[in-house]
Order: sequence, then C-alpha cells, then structure tokens
Amino acid sequence: MQDNQNYTDGRLPRLNLPPVDLKIRKDGDIVRVFDSLRQKYVALTPEEYVRQHFVGWMISTLRYPRTLMANEVGIELNGMRRRCDTVVFNQDSTPLIIVEYKAPGVEVTQDVFDQIVRYNMVLRAKYLVVSNGMRHYCCRVDYENDTYHFIPGVPDYMQLKWTPNIN
Repeated sequence: MQDNQNYTDGRLPRLNLPPVDLKIRKDGDIVRVFDSLRQKYVALTPEEYVRQHFVGWMISTLRYPRTLMANEVGIELNGMRRRCDTVVFNQDSTPLIIVEYKAPGVEVTQDVFDQIVRYNMVLRAKYLVVSNGMRHYCCRVDYENDTYHFIPGVPDYMQLKWTPNIN
C-alpha cells in the first residue's frame, strides 16, 4: 500500500519524509504495519507511522544498511527497563546513532532531548536524532568536551563511514 494515506481514520498527516510502501493489515479494530527491522506487524500508532517513514528514508535515501539498524532496543537505565526507538550500529556493533520519534502533533521540546540524552548515558552513541515526522533534529555528541553540537541534517551513511574517529 502506498504511503501517506491516512490509515487510522484520517488522523495521520503527510510527513516531511519521502513516501514509503507500508504493508498494512487490520486485526479486528487494530491497524497494524509490518516493521521490516523487527520482522513483525506492530500497531500503527502515530509514532510508529513516523518511525516507519524515517527508517525507510534512512535506508533508501541515506543508505544506512538495514542490517545495522534495530527498532525498540532495550536498555536498563537507573534500574528501569527502557526502549530506544531506533538504534544504528557500527560494523563492530557499537551504537552509532539513537533516534527518538514522536507523533506528528507532538512538539519536539527540551524534554524530548533530555530523554534521548538519558538513553545515551547507557549507549554512548556519536549521534542523537529526534523527529516528529515534520521536523528532524540531529546532533553530534562531543565526549571530550561533554557537550553536543546540532548539525544541519542527518548525515548520509557514506559520510559517516569515512569520517575519522567514528568508532
């Protein structure tokens, strides 16, 4: 089924991401979408709608290898189980990018960045990305100076692959 149709009664808007082909099915009252990274159907929530488009964009346009990506990555933070929405790994399985999604109608605030920074205390990725499908923010973490710097967009995989000190 071609993208950007409103799958849940017209509540999901056109996103600021390229179209993707979504495999949709209905189980009773629940609309589900096939997540190719998890290899299963999951409930099509507004946040999941953003995730599927963003992951599709990372794979098709930014050329990230599907084999280095995972959705709903479990971590333990302060004794509690949490889940990172999407993690991109290096070839050596160390985290490279953490992506946090919000529904299109949810504003990206400091609280959202605080959430992803807390997750990164465990994973120590080089890049943090937040998207609500309409606006996307990316920053590179500077561990030497204990800060981060926003960059103009999500880097293409080939840019990262050849960037010194990526591992």
